[in-house]
Amino acid sequence: MKKCEVCGNEYDKAFTVTETDGSEHTFDSFECAIHALAPECSHCGCRVVGHGVEQGGVIYCCANCAKHAGHTALRDRA
Repeated sequence: MKKCEVCGNEYDKAFTVTETDGSEHTFDSFECAIHALAPECSHCGCRVVGHGVEQGGVIYCCANCAKHAGHTALRDRA
C-alpha cells in the first residue's frame, strides 16, 4: 500500500500525481492533494481549487479578493 505524503495514511486506493517537472506526489484523498498542491489566494489564503483569477503573476480565488489587493480590472465573469 502507498502512503499519503500529507497525512501519512497507508491506503490501498492511494493515487499518484505527476507534475510537469516530473516530480511525483502520493495522496490518499483529493483533500490531501488540494492541501499540498493547490495555490493559495494571495488575499484571503484559501486554496484555489477552481480557475481563480491572476494579475501580474499573483493568484486570487476570485475578483473580489483581487479588488481588495488593488486590481480592479479583473472580473469573475465576462
